[in-house]
Amino acid sequence: MGEAIEPIVTQELAGLGFDLVELRRGGSRARPVLEIRIDRRDEEKVTIDDCARVSRALEARLEAAALVGEQYVLEVSSPGADRPLRHAADWRRFVGRRATVTSGLLAGGKQEVEIVAVTGEGGAEVALVRDPKGREVSVPLREVSQARLAFNWKR
Repeated sequence: MGEAIEPIVTQELAGLGFDLVELRRGGSRARPVLEIRIDRRDEEKVTIDDCARVSRALEARLEAAALVGEQYVLEVSSPGADRPLRHAADWRRFVGRRATVTSGLLAGGKQEVEIVAVTGEGGAEVALVRDPKGREVSVPLREVSQARLAFNWKR
């Protein structure tokens, strides 16, 4: 499964009213696994029926383009409670929520922070986050190597 898969998946999802949140490749050469996490563009919750509809559409498209072998596993699911924050729009959508962020600009390189605000545009977006000690730190999104919504069972 090559790099050509993501643009095809993104295009197919857009036509169905969904966005690609995350695409992971795994499994073995003999039985590859393609994990796809989706979100609805209307911001409603992703349902099991949504996942089934997307799975059928993607399966047909990937097989028609000969991008997967005969035996592969396609898993389609919602983003989940620990969804990745990949784009500025994700950060803006979740202002007020907590996220686990990896960036050299944060003490220790990785912290659970509160997203306070997001400013800028066109690749120059900056997130204002509040660290565990209550200090606010400005972090350019281009300096973030990984970010996911934080989920704490005790809250």
